[in-house]
Amino acid sequence: MNVSQVGRVIIPVNDQQKAVDFYCGTLGFEKRVDVPMGGDYRWIEVGPKGGTTTIAVVNPPQGESAGGRETGITLDTSDIDADHAELKAKGVDVDDEVSRMGDPVPPMFWLRDPEQNSLLIVQPSR
Repeated sequence: MNVSQVGRVIIPVNDQQKAVDFYCGTLGFEKRVDVPMGGDYRWIEVGPKGGTTTIAVVNPPQGESAGGRETGITLDTSDIDADHAELKAKGVDVDDEVSRMGDPVPPMFWLRDPEQNSLLIVQPSR
């Protein structure tokens, strides 16, 4: 095998522009790829500044729905409390509190994007 990293993960969304606005405008990611794929389909990737793995926000396959999924995506932060407070102030659907279970489990909270796809934010111990 010649696999060297996780390149991207995919979140099917109904409204790509709304997803880009959330991930780039609200979470501070940058748009890395935006290419037409025929018809109304576009391949769009967003990612944290300085990060290598991206999230592709793409339309679901024809006949399938999008939204309301637990993505399995975990985002690392260096300041969980500041990020939680900022997202809450911006009106993002986040857990009421940061979860603190104690060592060795790092502090964390869930957020939901505009289509109710959930992502986990964690402050790993370094």
